[in-house]
Amino acid sequence: MRELTDPEIRAAFLNCSKGEAKRLNLPRELAEQPWPELDFLGWRDPQAPDRAYLVTELDGRPQAVVLRASSGASWQPRRSICSLCVTTHTGGVSLLVAPLAGPAGRQGNSVGAYMCSDLACSLYVRGLRETGNRIHESLTQEQRIERMRGNLAGFLAKVRGTAAADAEG
Repeated sequence: MRELTDPEIRAAFLNCSKGEAKRLNLPRELAEQPWPELDFLGWRDPQAPDRAYLVTELDGRPQAVVLRASSGASWQPRRSICSLCVTTHTGGVSLLVAPLAGPAGRQGNSVGAYMCSDLACSLYVRGLRETGNRIHESLTQEQRIERMRGNLAGFLAKVRGTAAADAEG
């Protein structure tokens, strides 16, 4: 992924107003992110831990979404699998919910997915971060990366409300 700037990220949000995008907290160290190893940049808001954000490039342009962690907390950590990178964690996967883009989102409609709580999927699929719970797969690293990119593109299509149209066309 190429390095994105503050204005590029703020302009890329699909599911919030321009005013909300202007006020949200971006990571302070954008220049220090491991951009070449990232398929998307994900971060939690340090001032509002239930809020998270994700930005990637699809079709040559940045696309970003606002996410909210589900309030349903389990009393016991469970072994779970991230729906993006298919990494297993014990207690390290969260249900993150994104309002849909446009009128559907303003009416309260949303879509959710189980994702790595730290949003470091790109690092997990490349073996740059470990959970200690790796499942054996016969896929190559490049195939795992492509699967994650496809899963991410599918999630973003749902947020945009284009997933059904993409499947039909």
